[in-house]
Amino acid sequence: MSTSGVVTAPDGIPRCPWGMESEQMADYRAYHDTEWGLPVHGDDALFERMSLEAFQSGLSWITILRRRPGFRAAFAGFEIAAVARFTDEDAARLLADPGIIRNRLKIAATIHNAKVATALAPGELDALIWSYAPDRAGRPVPRTVGDVQPVTPESTALAKDLKKRGFRFVGPTTAYAMMQACGLVNDHLADCHARTTAEAAATG
Repeated sequence: MSTSGVVTAPDGIPRCPWGMESEQMADYRAYHDTEWGLPVHGDDALFERMSLEAFQSGLSWITILRRRPGFRAAFAGFEIAAVARFTDEDAARLLADPGIIRNRLKIAATIHNAKVATALAPGELDALIWSYAPDRAGRPVPRTVGDVQPVTPESTALAKDLKKRGFRFVGPTTAYAMMQACGLVNDHLADCHARTTAEAAATG
């Protein structure tokens, strides 16, 4: 790792180190370069990210990333209205599905959260989540991974609001991971090539 915190790959491009520290480096690299930190909007899209981050709790992200196609197939593309209609039989099906993480509590929480989300008006989940995006101008630019905190006041407030509305498995750490992944914050390191792209996408 360089003193600036980034890692330069054989392709000569500097990246955040987490995108280079896996045997599945190509998977992480693609996710880092083309998704992480770019703005995500839409109720269903944000519901998917919220759900996947909840499933990731206690596991490595590569475990979830490699199973994302299986998750999407199992959870009807994370369409909120469809998941909210899941029955006990669907829950049993999911518990037997090797394409996802078969955690009973997380499966139940995902179905429950879809039901909660259906009580919101169209676009309200998007507006709710994005209302907790901090002022980008006031945030210091991280130079090393040590500068990136796992919990922030905004993620704590977002988690509290979501829990108050009935959502489950949305603690402050999970909420911040979602904020990072969905571009509410730009935690690409200062010298990472993707930082400029993420910033332009957020402000353009």
